[in-house]
Amino acid sequence: MKPKMQIDPSESEDSLCKQIESACELMEEIYAQGHYVRVTVIRHWSKHNPEISGKIARPKAFRWYLRRELLKLARRGAVITIEPSRPRVDLNAATLLKTIDESDFDLTRKKVFMFGPERCELSIKRLEHYTGTMAEDFQRYVLLTNYHMHMEAFAETFPGCSGSTATNVQMPTLHHVAADNRGISIVNIGVGPSNAKNLTDHLAVLRPDAMMMVGHCAGVRNHQDVGDFVLASGYMRADRILDEALPPSVPITPSFLLNRALATTLDELELPYRIGAVYTTLDRNWELTVSRTQQHLRASRSIAVDMESATVAANGFRYRIPSATLLCVSDKPLHGQPKLPNEAKQFYGDTKKQHLKVATQALESIKTQYPNGLPNSDIRAPEEALLEGPDGLGCSF
Repeated sequence: MKPKMQIDPSESEDSLCKQIESACELMEEIYAQGHYVRVTVIRHWSKHNPEISGKIARPKAFRWYLRRELLKLARRGAVITIEPSRPRVDLNAATLLKTIDESDFDLTRKKVFMFGPERCELSIKRLEHYTGTMAEDFQRYVLLTNYHMHMEAFAETFPGCSGSTATNVQMPTLHHVAADNRGISIVNIGVGPSNAKNLTDHLAVLRPDAMMMVGHCAGVRNHQDVGDFVLASGYMRADRILDEALPPSVPITPSFLLNRALATTLDELELPYRIGAVYTTLDRNWELTVSRTQQHLRASRSIAVDMESATVAANGFRYRIPSATLLCVSDKPLHGQPKLPNEAKQFYGDTKKQHLKVATQALESIKTQYPNGLPNSDIRAPEEALLEGPDGLGCSF
């Protein structure tokens, strides 16, 4: 094993691509031989932080991301060094939890990678446990749902997609695999904000380009019908699960670019929808305390109630992942249309393919417009210096 490699930014474009491919191979070799990988980036254009470094685990899981971001930095003239770091930590070690404790972790601190190698390794293992698929199979664009019918519709839309290897996994997953991980994955996260946080905590280490909640909601306005779509313009965070990590006073909005793609698709398909605040609750039986809930709905001008969207959006904000919400009104409990078995079954059968079509068609348009990932400067702090460079066309690896 070569102990160290330096990428020469003065070489030609073709040479840069070859160097970066070799660097990725070296990273994977270093990891396979029992060490984390240290990546050091010297940026001549930075006055205050010209040299930053970070350690990484399981580089193969997001090789596409490393290739893209290292190429951006090298094109700008950064000198990048790859070398072995400390030995990998046993995930059964008694000191592991202290190592990955993020209670005082500054997500805006200058560093190459957002997460430390131990957190990366643990999250990838957890992700594989919950989904029953390899982390390397995850694609850049991830749909989150809590309905098996959406999984069925996805499998029908993308025949031959790969999926969970066992039938008893907690979060069944399917991947429509494309070159360089440009495809779409879908995960059935189950119901509730706790599940939404759990999955997105671990998904974040793979650095997806976008994630989208595709679910159902209660419509709470007169001029909404069962089957209408909802795009979130913001969120009323009554899920409470991330309040300590991200104060409720912090404004959370979906990606404008993702929302625009969704609205354009809905317009093209001539489907009814409304844009407004989504109220995310931790109480599935919120209708049983409706007088209290209605106060919140009026104050927030919310147009829909669900149990996951705000959690997904808040974690997307925390971890710098563009996100959006595509909901479909399944019931209107405030207007004498509660969710009942017969009506729900008919609604599910009528809408599942249409729902997935809107989501996947919107993502296809995003992939065409932004082949190197959605701009995310609006969800990054001004002083951050993560593995992010200027946008540009990638080379064919």
